[in-house]
Amino acid sequence: MTEILVSALLLMGAALMLLAAIGIIRLPDLPTRMHATTKSGALGTALIMIAVAFYFAEVAVVTRALAIIAFIILTAPVAAHVIGRAGYFVGVPLWEGTIKDDLKTSYDPETHYLRSGFEEDAPKKPATNKKTVKAKAKPKR
Repeated sequence: MTEILVSALLLMGAALMLLAAIGIIRLPDLPTRMHATTKSGALGTALIMIAVAFYFAEVAVVTRALAIIAFIILTAPVAAHVIGRAGYFVGVPLWEGTIKDDLKTSYDPETHYLRSGFEEDAPKKPATNKKTVKAKAKPKR
């Protein structure tokens, strides 16, 4: 019975990992690719680790498998968010079918300034004068 459960979990995990790989190849832009790989990759890895825990059925292995699952579930979304955000700020183009771009009104690609929306008396855009920007960038000695 355990072999059937382990086999089913391994097959489902492998299928989800395959789905993540297909998502990387087939999806049109960085945010959708990151979404596909984060969701299905993390769940596929979790299913494979659960299969490992069932197969070995030892306290040390189960503890390690659960720690791996917790680590992946905690870090995969954060890593995907950071990579997607960095890609947006660097200028990786979005898919032409993208309907909503929430950062478009808050991000200035020239100065790399991102408004949070909670600034009280701050101007909507910082000074774009190159002399001002260079003066702020120079370290004080």
